[in-house]
Amino acid sequence: MLALAFGGLALFLSAIGVYGVLTYLVTQRRREIGIRVALGCTEAGIVKLVLREGLLLLAIGLLVGFAGAAALRKVVANQIYGVRPLDPLVLGGVAVLLGIIALAACALPARRAVRVDPVAVLTEQ
Repeated sequence: MLALAFGGLALFLSAIGVYGVLTYLVTQRRREIGIRVALGCTEAGIVKLVLREGLLLLAIGLLVGFAGAAALRKVVANQIYGVRPLDPLVLGGVAVLLGIIALAACALPARRAVRVDPVAVLTEQ
């Protein structure tokens, strides 16, 4: 039960981290997004831009996580009873669950990016 609680907390923190980073990136790129909208980029194009960044962050995080799991497999085998260190079901489940959470965390920054007013963004200094 304790491991499940810590796993849920880690999942929650990773979702907040992805959301925070994407919100920051969208805020930093408001001017660029405003120019794209002014030049005729569709809402789908803006959403695709934000989702691409979020999924790139997810892919990098998963690769680092899988490398860390492979590097620490002996420690995991000694600490957790009944779980194989590189259990494909567990690793695959975590990857899918984090992917779903990352997509959900990308939704709000993508929606905010679509609503950028190009006139307001381009006239502010």
